[in-house]
Amino acid sequence: MEKGTVFGSVGGMILLIVGMWIGSGDLSIYADISSVFITFGGSIGALLVSTPWKHLGNMLKLMRMAYKEKSVDPSATIETLVTFAEKARKEGVLSLEEDVEEIPDIFLRRAIQLVVDGTDPEIVKRIMYNEIDQMEGRHAEGKKIFDDWGYMMPSFGMIGTLIGLIAMLRNLDDKASIGKNMGIALITTLYGAVGANLFSIPISNKLSYFNGMDVLMKEIIVEGVLSIQAGDNPAILREKLNSFMAVSQRTQQAKD
Repeated sequence: MEKGTVFGSVGGMILLIVGMWIGSGDLSIYADISSVFITFGGSIGALLVSTPWKHLGNMLKLMRMAYKEKSVDPSATIETLVTFAEKARKEGVLSLEEDVEEIPDIFLRRAIQLVVDGTDPEIVKRIMYNEIDQMEGRHAEGKKIFDDWGYMMPSFGMIGTLIGLIAMLRNLDDKASIGKNMGIALITTLYGAVGANLFSIPISNKLSYFNGMDVLMKEIIVEGVLSIQAGDNPAILREKLNSFMAVSQRTQQAKD
């Protein structure tokens, strides 16, 4: 599990509930089934209207991704590329063909295979960057679902507020209903704000962060493979790829 997402969402909800309890001493006043239907039911309905069904089918998968630990190790990838560069300098690029099937990273495997097949460098670059662009497009579609939901939940919270106010104003003579209707008016706004700011928007931001990590890894691979194809010195290749990393990581890599 991704610790930041888990601790942030669970810890944030716990602290929010504790704060509500300290402030009122009675958590039941914040529970209202009508507000749940209006805020969450309404926003999900709007999401169904605005988003293609095939994209919504990936929503649960995207949620799991946000809560799952994502392991990305640029230094390991750089070491792999440097090793390939050393072998290609000694035995030729075609010698890498025997290593292709053992490469676990599909993107790296495809790039090395293109080089082994003698594909023109410009075509290799175009193909691999096109794959990166397509990946970013798919990631953007998933991120947009949570962006839209984060926008819609507070909006339906405000709709709930209007519903509660209308009901209250129509029954001013019934003093017993005033408190209930005012509760709906305020609780729907609360649910919308909490749902958007503690759930959907943070998940969208986490997916954006993961996308940046994926793009960085793939750009390192493309740069490394093109350098191998060009016959660059492995030491120069290492320095070139280290430029993609933070200074602290580069220092550690140099020591290794």
